[in-house]
Amino acid sequence: MSDQEPLRLVVGRIVKPHGVRGEFVVEVRTDSPERRFEPGSVLGVRRRRADRSRQPEEFVLAAARHHAGRLLVRAEGVDTREAAEELRGALLTVVAEDLEPSDDPDEFHDHELEGLRAVLVTGEEVGVVHEVVHTPGGELLQVTGPDEREFLVPFVSDIVPEVDVVGGRVLLDPPEGLIDEV
Repeated sequence: MSDQEPLRLVVGRIVKPHGVRGEFVVEVRTDSPERRFEPGSVLGVRRRRADRSRQPEEFVLAAARHHAGRLLVRAEGVDTREAAEELRGALLTVVAEDLEPSDDPDEFHDHELEGLRAVLVTGEEVGVVHEVVHTPGGELLQVTGPDEREFLVPFVSDIVPEVDVVGGRVLLDPPEGLIDEV
């Protein structure tokens, strides 16, 4: 067995406690919330100010329900509002190997895009995809240029016409001004 920790992917963020019995509101960051937040599922917990010397935390989901457009979750061992408050801002994770591959060739898991070279349609390499940023308006690719400058690219087919995971690159066709000289 390897001493290296498995790659963990974020599937949600704990926003705040809800009620007095340890339930909390989760901002969902997965396309499969019904699978990730199923009672009995084990999720990793990465706290904002985590003590890196401690073992990674995990908990088992006891219940999940939708209420007023939000996902409310209860975890085993989190039984009070105070315990839920301590989790505020924590990221909920799963092991990457546990994710099912997508059947849609135009859908990707964030970890498949992170690390890909960003190349303009002219052939000029402008950086590397550092992160996929999820916003209410859609996904953005955060690209880090060779000078460590970062820029955001809307992840839409008009601007990102090709994703070649095997070849290790995303092709960009940005409108003028989106990417200043790199």
